[in-house]
Amino acid sequence: LMIVVAIIGILAAIAIPAYQDYIARSQVSETFTMVDGAKTLVQTNLEQNSCVSTTVADNTIAGKYGTLVISGTPATGLTDPTASTGCVLTYTFKTSGVSSNIAGKVVAMNLNGNATLRKLPATTVDVKFLPKSFS
Repeated sequence: LMIVVAIIGILAAIAIPAYQDYIARSQVSETFTMVDGAKTLVQTNLEQNSCVSTTVADNTIAGKYGTLVISGTPATGLTDPTASTGCVLTYTFKTSGVSSNIAGKVVAMNLNGNATLRKLPATTVDVKFLPKSFS
């Protein structure tokens, strides 16, 4: 019986950190779901030569685990679709109710002309929780 309990303890010691990382990655995925929806709003705003909406409330989107804020100044004379539009999307995680691995951390990104995202140095979330395609 003690051997079985010891084996279960060892398995739990391995499984718990992996599970916590899984939870953090799933909560970080909300960031990119919200950003996908915000891309349309930003592209519409860019047609008016602005990254942000004239309706201030549209520039802040609350999610279950944090808040997405749209900001920035649009770049002028863009010819390269992979160049930054100048629009910045910043998702800040809540300090409670989320995984301790990401609580209070930030994912900051530029929106490029072809609607792809580029990670900014202001990102404080550990790389292992971000999607592999996010660079």
